[in-house]
Amino acid sequence: DPSDPPARLGEWLAGAGLEVGLHNLAAGDALPEDLTGVAGLVVLGGGMGGADDVEAPWLPAVRALLATAVARELPTLGVCLGAQLLALATGGRVGRNPDGPEFGAQLIAKRAATANDPLFKAMPITPDVIQWHYDAVLELPPGAVLLASSPTCHVQAFRIGRLAWGIQFHLETTPQIVRGWAANDARMLAGYDVERLLARSDAVHVDITEVWRPFAVSFADVVRNPSSVPAARRMVSATAEPVTDAAAIRAALAAEMQASRPPANSSPLPWPTAE
Repeated sequence: DPSDPPARLGEWLAGAGLEVGLHNLAAGDALPEDLTGVAGLVVLGGGMGGADDVEAPWLPAVRALLATAVARELPTLGVCLGAQLLALATGGRVGRNPDGPEFGAQLIAKRAATANDPLFKAMPITPDVIQWHYDAVLELPPGAVLLASSPTCHVQAFRIGRLAWGIQFHLETTPQIVRGWAANDARMLAGYDVERLLARSDAVHVDITEVWRPFAVSFADVVRNPSSVPAARRMVSATAEPVTDAAAIRAALAAEMQASRPPANSSPLPWPTAE
């Protein structure tokens, strides 16, 4: 979307050695018919919702392309609207954020699952980000891993499959881009201290560069060498039929209690003595 160009993210990826091709769908550019010859996929933000197919008739094709990328394990990154489209494409649910919109400079917090994540593991625990969204991922797709949250938006980052990431926040912006959003959303910002919001946004971009440029480089590394990311470990679940008969449950509990008791002829362990 013209309101959210690749900006610094595009520069970071190009600086990391990738050839970046831009498809501006709002301007009439076509999506690739398939992903042949494509090493990675990035889907950025926009002013529409993830299911606003009437307003943005290209969205179904974007969701289909994202579903294909996940199925083929093509390195993929969805940013803001892109993250919501990724969630919708893989079985998640998106809607208005229950705690209201988020604007400007904010903090997010990593979750425990980032410890083994190739993009997030080296990130600070609470990195700075730029927020500008009304909708959010309300339910993660089946099998997705939550990577970051915030007090006002539960799903800030997630991974689906081996090589697809969605981030609700922005890392690609410049101060000028954010000020353009504020001008377009002036009515929605009524009641906010807009000048203070924008001053904080201007200032935090230095920290965002320091923190998120390495993130972009890590994504570029994955694009160049997807096999470097191991398959996610699967949790082993029980396959036995559940016990539902009340008598059988009581018998099983009694057997467990009996097994936990010491033998009748056993003697208690002696207390340790000081020498």
